Amino acid sequence: MPQADFAYAPANDVAGLPLAASIFADRAHVRDELRHDVEAAGLAVHDCAPLAVLFAGEPRALGEVVLLDCPQADAAELVALARLDMRVARAGAQLVIATSVAALDAVFGCCDQSAPQILIEPTHAERVVALGRAVVRASGSRLRELSHDERLTLLRLTEQVDEIVERLGRLAGPGLGSIAAGQVGHLESPRNGFAAPAVNGEQGPAARPPLPDPRLVRRIIRQRQLRARFFDPALFADPAWDMLLDLAAARAEHKRVSVTSLCIASGVPPTTALRWIGQLTAAGLLERVNDEADRRRAFIALSDATADAMARYFAELGRSSAHPI
Repeated sequence: MPQADFAYAPANDVAGLPLAASIFADRAHVRDELRHDVEAAGLAVHDCAPLAVLFAGEPRALGEVVLLDCPQADAAELVALARLDMRVARAGAQLVIATSVAALDAVFGCCDQSAPQILIEPTHAERVVALGRAVVRASGSRLRELSHDERLTLLRLTEQVDEIVERLGRLAGPGLGSIAAGQVGHLESPRNGFAAPAVNGEQGPAARPPLPDPRLVRRIIRQRQLRARFFDPALFADPAWDMLLDLAAARAEHKRVSVTSLCIASGVPPTTALRWIGQLTAAGLLERVNDEADRRRAFIALSDATADAMARYFAELGRSSAHPI
């Protein structure tokens, strides 16, 4: 089959000039791939250098899109990453970080300002999709205000597109990148603008049942995981609910949950899980909790409203079980 040629739509800012991208990666082949994708997207390459330049000498000017390949992170790199996160947030730029599972908790803990896209050992297709989202955001594109259901629908559509792009990427090779970033970005829903609804429409504090015995929740989780032994796991993938269950059990056990642990509990690839965590956090269902003893670490927890909803859900489940039809 002949290789099809695709081209990105040029990414221009409001002044009509090309957006610029800064690329920082120690691995030369990754820098080359990112430069190719950036140029194919119609962006100017503002910088393309090893990570060391981020913490050597005076701060460098940054482009509107910053791409960072950081599979491992030592103390110096984490300090530089925290500063970069702050600079990107202040500038209103877009940050995309590729890292590994081993470095995820450290990288996540350092980035609490810019709402970066974090990719875990990404494929070429996943990097291209993330670049497409960054281009759309940096270009100032905005979707109309969406309802909660619409946001979740768009998220599921994005996941489906990601899967299609990855499958096609294995067949078509690097040339697929141009179609991904040009078309996927419009499925990304805005990060701000709505909060989780009040539980049962109630206002203010109200008496609520406690969370269930965590052993019950853990048993439910094991039963859900058991299905993967007999059926394709993708058939029942429900990362949002799996994460809520894991966090409910942890809250009842008075345990903290790292982002890496929550990604594992989700039952989906880490990059996909991170996207869901971001969506659920933006919706007010989850919250980021910084480690007071180590500012470089952060955990994920249920918001109080979500914990209330989970407690009421299990209480209602218990009542239904006590009075079967």
